[in-house]
Amino acid sequence: MGKPVGKNLTSPATGPVFYPAIVIGAGISGLVCAYTLRQRGLDAQIFEASDRAGGVIRSVERDGFLFELGPQSFTFTEPLRKLRRELRIEAQMLPAPQKLPRYLFLDGRLEAAPLSPPAFFTSPLFNKHTKWSVLRDALGRSKPPADTAAGSESIAQFVRRKFGNEVLEKLVGPFVSGIYAGDPEKLGARSAFPQLYAAESGYGSVIRGMLRARKRGGEAHTLAAFERGNQWLGDALAANLGSALHLGVTAANIVVAPSRAPGRFCVRFAEPQDGSATPALLYADHVIVATPAAVAGKLLASVDESLTPLLASIEYAPISVVSLGYRKAAVNNALHGFGFLAPRSTGLRLLGCVWNSSLFPGRAPEDAVLLTCFVGGALDKAVCQLAPSELEILAHKELQRVFGMTGGITEPPIATNVHTWQQAIPQYDLGHYRRTQILQQKMAAFPGLALAGNYLEGPAVGAVVERARKVADYVLDGPLR
Repeated sequence: MGKPVGKNLTSPATGPVFYPAIVIGAGISGLVCAYTLRQRGLDAQIFEASDRAGGVIRSVERDGFLFELGPQSFTFTEPLRKLRRELRIEAQMLPAPQKLPRYLFLDGRLEAAPLSPPAFFTSPLFNKHTKWSVLRDALGRSKPPADTAAGSESIAQFVRRKFGNEVLEKLVGPFVSGIYAGDPEKLGARSAFPQLYAAESGYGSVIRGMLRARKRGGEAHTLAAFERGNQWLGDALAANLGSALHLGVTAANIVVAPSRAPGRFCVRFAEPQDGSATPALLYADHVIVATPAAVAGKLLASVDESLTPLLASIEYAPISVVSLGYRKAAVNNALHGFGFLAPRSTGLRLLGCVWNSSLFPGRAPEDAVLLTCFVGGALDKAVCQLAPSELEILAHKELQRVFGMTGGITEPPIATNVHTWQQAIPQYDLGHYRRTQILQQKMAAFPGLALAGNYLEGPAVGAVVERARKVADYVLDGPLR
């Protein structure tokens, strides 16, 4: 998949090298940007510091198990569906079974999460006051409070104001942990859940607004994965890019090029530590920075030094992904469902668990099951410093507790895989909305320079793909709308 940049990039005999577009970073954001630009006829080259493309989407096959080190599945939004069709990988997609229950670990047992209005109003998990608050929202009108100097309303404040503390603790808090691995007291509702903010702003009701959005949303979003692992998406993009993808190349900084230079921007690359190439200097009219936020800030320091602290202020939560394979006979639970989430009040260090082998075939041998647990996040960063063996023991013991009502787990796992991402999920904090507005204003002063990544318009793969498409369109068609 691609070849590292070597000495051919700069040659005294031929002068500086120019490309119409350069993309820095080959996670899904960067790959989609470069792919879209090339699809539309622009010679975009993409550079990645590591030896592989795809970022946090990574799959490992071992002992008959298929371990996902990053996202376990995708919600196939329309931009993601379109990309899948263009890459001709539809046949690889495995849809998850419809209407599988999601569970919450409450009061020592697994309870089905009430995710529809009828299920909510008939659920024994919530008292009559909480149910009345939901009905009051559906029938009444309200509007979000104005932002303050401290930033926007937090998710916790939003939920308490609209639905009460019980919904926050039992339902929303666990889902915030599952999506952002974050603290609902510190995440901004406007940035982290823009659909909810828009529903109340536009319709005076979260319930009415979400129902209207669903009606005009077109084809329903499908939860799915790829048959041979979710890494297949990144691999397909990398294969399409071919020699335009350069691995093992670290960008050092970006500067605005002098007036007589062949391009508007100049990108300098660090010298490879193996001595295989001299430092390279490339010119481009368009540069897309698709790296983590702090890395982007360092790269752009010479363009506008105020961008560096602005981007560095975006925090990331660490996550350890602990996958455990068991003999099917050792797990005393039918595992009929998507998995479970655990409120912080339970005392579990597990944020939740996905039951992979219940969702998609080929994730475990016929007589085995695969469960993938998540620990860490913004409220428990220390656990991500534990050794893999310690994380395996922790996850196994806590799964025994979760399944204790049905007999627990009677044997240790027969296969394990642990991977820790120290910077896994960006935290859309109270000041994030204002921060992104400032970023947009500052970047507008440098036409042809753009940012892409999961810290901008949502961390989900579908949102990342949609943003990357927008950025590519901006390069060719003008400012982002």
